[in-house]
Amino acid sequence: MDGLTVSQLAGRTGVPASTVRFYEQEGLLPARRSLAGYRLYDDVAVERLAFIGTAKGLGLPLPEIRDLLEPWQHAQCADVQEELIPRLAGRLAETRERMGSLAALQERLTRARAQLDALDGDGPCDPSCALLGLPEEDAAIACTLDAADRDTRLAQWRDLLASITARAAVPGGVRLTFGPEVRPGPLAELAAAEVDCCRFFALTLHLGPPLVLEATAPEDALGLVHELFGAPA
Repeated sequence: MDGLTVSQLAGRTGVPASTVRFYEQEGLLPARRSLAGYRLYDDVAVERLAFIGTAKGLGLPLPEIRDLLEPWQHAQCADVQEELIPRLAGRLAETRERMGSLAALQERLTRARAQLDALDGDGPCDPSCALLGLPEEDAAIACTLDAADRDTRLAQWRDLLASITARAAVPGGVRLTFGPEVRPGPLAELAAAEVDCCRFFALTLHLGPPLVLEATAPEDALGLVHELFGAPA
């Protein structure tokens, strides 16, 4: 038989037969048919598979590898270099970016693990758990109240928030509009107490009418804004 069958090509290259067939279907590995209908490959297919494997190892997707195979087989090496160099530069830039992201994730996971070890497991979960792994400079994004005082504070907010007539999104937080039954004094007093224990909150009271409170926080603490004051619809 003049040529290599799929199994013979797979045996010579170490590439699984199923992958050989897939590459043919994707137009990366030409084959001809024998009189009996078998796929046959010439010796160039061995080198072609080696090139495909190298390109895949460099992170190139199959469409780009397909584009490179034509100059690789029929043109000069310089033509292949001209096509390959910018593609590798792009993969290198992407790899460096992913490495930076993974390094940052590793640091945050390490901090989060240490913070969990230091937490007191007695009592309900602290909302600051949503901020696990933040750098020390962001450690202020936490509530200084103990569990009992937090429950009291939440009850105070629930009483006032029951009188909200509108809730709207603002950059970094939410705007709450209160009904006429809410007086500015108690709301201002509660807002001041909240900022005192949760300094990452910025609470701005507009006397109106109507009485409006804007609650904002850094991006990493936006979830706490929505947890306490509700998310805009």
